[in-house]
Amino acid sequence: MLAIEARNLRRTYSTRSGFLRPHRTEVEAVRGVTFEVARGELFGLLGPNGAGKTTTIKMLNTLLLPTSGTARVLGHDVARDPVAVRRRIGYVFGGDRGLYDRLSALDNLRYFAELYAVEPRDQKRRIAELLDLVGLSGRERERVEGYSRGMRQRLHIARGLLHRPEVLFLDEPSIGVDPVAARDLRRTVADLRAGGTTVLLTAHYMAEADELCDRIAVIAGGAIRALGTPDRLKSRVQERDIVEIEAYGVSDGHLERIRALPGVRGASAEDRGVLQALTVQTERGADLHAQVLATLDGIRIGRVLTREPTLEDAYIAIVEEEREGLEVASV
Repeated sequence: MLAIEARNLRRTYSTRSGFLRPHRTEVEAVRGVTFEVARGELFGLLGPNGAGKTTTIKMLNTLLLPTSGTARVLGHDVARDPVAVRRRIGYVFGGDRGLYDRLSALDNLRYFAELYAVEPRDQKRRIAELLDLVGLSGRERERVEGYSRGMRQRLHIARGLLHRPEVLFLDEPSIGVDPVAARDLRRTVADLRAGGTTVLLTAHYMAEADELCDRIAVIAGGAIRALGTPDRLKSRVQERDIVEIEAYGVSDGHLERIRALPGVRGASAEDRGVLQALTVQTERGADLHAQVLATLDGIRIGRVLTREPTLEDAYIAIVEEEREGLEVASV
């Protein structure tokens, strides 16, 4: 039996604008998503903001009803048998919601253990196991309001595991945490997978997905654009070189001029504090440094280097291909 089966899942939202002459429009957040997750697998769902990741997870964990299509978790239909699904899953989301700040971690877990109908005779032992698993033993009597972001996220994971779910949904669990806390969270997630828990993980951090996931689906525009192992996805850009440039003040116009250069397969810029990291994907062996730098005339340039492609480069290529397809379709 598969842990998760999604078949042509769709979710459409109706929005209303205007007062005197109201106008209704429909937004298709998820458009025919299909994938499977095997039991014991750590499956990644990656995509830009607004791609449909969280909507997909909420349909799988019964928080949203699909507009059409079907989904099953451990053989139970999410629409027809939501109670059976909820008994078998855990849901952990990023951010500060879902915990009581004025209670200690121990009291939070005791409270949620009651909500999750954990047997009273098992609660003490189970809570101790989870505090040890997430590295909070010795800090459990402190109020959560004094916890760091990383400690809160680890407590979220402990809360989601109280009732021993067979499938755990992790929606960007490391968002906003520092590198050390993110490393600890990755270790905790890896331990869960090693213990046999099926995990569906959404993330923005490609290194995290590359390290943890058995398979990855890239969702963009509400549809799955690529699915496979991290190595399989990286193979999509293995015939490319990556030029990384530290710059200050790169605009959308600069990116468009770079993308128009012969031999350039993609370009993106990421803000990193006061500077930008400009990533340019070129055909393998094409020496385009001079042409790329010429398009940045008048912009302050820092370090320039060429490197091998990573999962992040493959992800950017997949998302940009989807955006180009949307632009062509809208003409």
